[in-house]
Amino acid sequence: MATSRQLYELQSIELEIEAAEKELLQKEAMLGESRELLEARQRQQQATRQLEEPKKQQKTLEWEIDDIAGKLSKVQQDLYGGRIVNPKELSGLQHEAESLKKKSDSLEEKALEIMEQVDTATAELAVSDSHQAATETKWKEEQKQLAADIGQLKDSLTGLWQQRQQAAASIDGETLDCYNRLRKQKGTAVAQVNQGTCRGCRISLSTAELQRAKGSRLVMCSSCGRILFID
Repeated sequence: MATSRQLYELQSIELEIEAAEKELLQKEAMLGESRELLEARQRQQQATRQLEEPKKQQKTLEWEIDDIAGKLSKVQQDLYGGRIVNPKELSGLQHEAESLKKKSDSLEEKALEIMEQVDTATAELAVSDSHQAATETKWKEEQKQLAADIGQLKDSLTGLWQQRQQAAASIDGETLDCYNRLRKQKGTAVAQVNQGTCRGCRISLSTAELQRAKGSRLVMCSSCGRILFID
C-alpha cells in the first residue's frame, strides 16, 4: 500500500476519533437536570406557593364565620327565647344581632372572592403539575438515551483508537513524525487530489506534481505543503 494512502487512512481514523470525542463531550455536558426541567419545577413550586396564601385566608375566614354564627345563634336564642322581656335589653340584642349578621354577610362575600382565587390557583397548579410531570418524564427518557449514546460512543472510540494504533504501527517513524507535525500545524496533513486540484487549498496542481503524487514517494503540495493523496 502506498504511504500516502496509509497516511490518508490514518488521518481518516483520527478525524473520526476527533468527531466522536467532540460528540461525547457534548452529550456528557447534557447529562443532569436540564434548564427546561428546572424551569418546570420552579413554575410548579411558584404555583404551589400562590395557592397556599388564599387557602390560608379561606381557612381563617371559615373560622371567623363559624365564630360569628355561634355568637349570632346565642344572641337569637336570647332575643326570641322569651327569657328576656326588658325592652332595652331586647333592643340591645336586636342591634347586636343585626351587627353580627352584617359582619357575617361581609365575611361571606369576602369568602366567595377568596374561593374564586383558590379555584383559579388550584387550576393553575394542576396545569403546572401536569407540565412538570410531562417534562420530567421526557427528561428521564432523554437521559436514558444519552447514557446509551455515551456508552456506544465510548465503545466506538475504543475501537477507533485500536484502529489508529494499528494504522500508525504500519508507518515508519520518520514519515509518521512528518505527518504528526503537519497535523499539528494545519489540522489536516494529507490532502486528497480531486480533478487535479488539492482539496487542502483548492489550488490546481501542475502536471509534474500530479505525476509525482502518483508515485510511491510522498509529495507535498507546492501551495499548502500538505501531503498529496491520489485515490
